[in-house]
Amino acid sequence: METKEYIESGILELYVYGLLSESENDAVNAMANKHSDVKAEILSIEKAVLNLSSSFSPFLSHEQFVKIKAQLELKHSKVLPLNTGRSWTTYIGWAASFVLLLGIGYQYIRLNQNQTELLIYKDKSTILQKAVVVLNTENQKTTTLLNLVRDKNTTVVALAGQAIDPAASAKVYWNKEKQMAYVDATDLPAPPKGMVYQVWALKLSPLTPTSIGLLDHLTAANTLLPVTNPASAEAFGITLEPAGGSVAPTLAKLYALGKV
Repeated sequence: METKEYIESGILELYVYGLLSESENDAVNAMANKHSDVKAEILSIEKAVLNLSSSFSPFLSHEQFVKIKAQLELKHSKVLPLNTGRSWTTYIGWAASFVLLLGIGYQYIRLNQNQTELLIYKDKSTILQKAVVVLNTENQKTTTLLNLVRDKNTTVVALAGQAIDPAASAKVYWNKEKQMAYVDATDLPAPPKGMVYQVWALKLSPLTPTSIGLLDHLTAANTLLPVTNPASAEAFGITLEPAGGSVAPTLAKLYALGKV
């Protein structure tokens, strides 16, 4: 086979793209060592692919092209000039396919990135929605409390500190018509671990205590807590009890007491 027919057969393009078998590669290497025009054509194809790739694909960095070029040129100890007389129609399709694959790879990466960003935005949106719900709930609680305090039918009962802690105090906001009661425990000391404040509605004669709630969600930022509406009460008291509350008040740990 003449070298011209050999060059135009397309086998050199397959060689450059690494699509030949080992024996076919050996045959091409033998032809390149034997015929200088075959070797020159191989170099021409390699350089053309690099040039086309760098001009058509904006997604590969300059450093990547330099690495590819260096790997291709390692195959040959002598660099020959580009054969300008050679038509690129034989291998331009291979170069275009190569560029297309690069573009598809880039778009696949961008798609994955976009999907990840979308999930992040959805998570943030969910967090914001939950925050809005919490704020709306807190706003409703604040509005309810303000309306309760401002209501002319609301009775404010002051509870004074007792012997265990004279500096302690509390208030009970009680509205019989709305059947609502809140305890302001701002001036009660923080309960020890494993203990909780329990609120009692008292009848004085004879002394009859009825539990109307535990202040088990008491924190420095949350000191105004709802309790069960007492059907009737002549006084209110607050004792310190084991977590979960007690059936009867522990009078030795009575922190606040006040008459209606």
